[in-house]
Amino acid sequence: MAALTTNVVPLTGLRYDNLLAPAAGGGDDCATGAGVLLIVKNADTTPKTVTLAVPALVDGDLTISSRAVVVPNAAETAIPITERYRNPSTGRCAITYSAVTSVSVCVVRVATS
Repeated sequence: MAALTTNVVPLTGLRYDNLLAPAAGGGDDCATGAGVLLIVKNADTTPKTVTLAVPALVDGDLTISSRAVVVPNAAETAIPITERYRNPSTGRCAITYSAVTSVSVCVVRVATS
């Protein structure tokens, strides 16, 4: 699992296409919080599913399903990484992919106010 770096977007904007890195076959993890986005670029000819683990329980023993986001073929998708996805033991969000062929990712954080 690769630890993705969070890139802060300054007021003047941020070019992110040069920050995209190949998605890791074993998954990635990243920071969570307000204004944090996972940008996923799928350059393949088939859609890919990105899954964000939800480590929380309801009533102490009921699991919450993970969030699955389909990234269409030849498209880019921005996925909010809120505190909901924060694993209490690592402080980060665990991310997996249905396949990593032609998939690249980066994490950005924008100001919320």
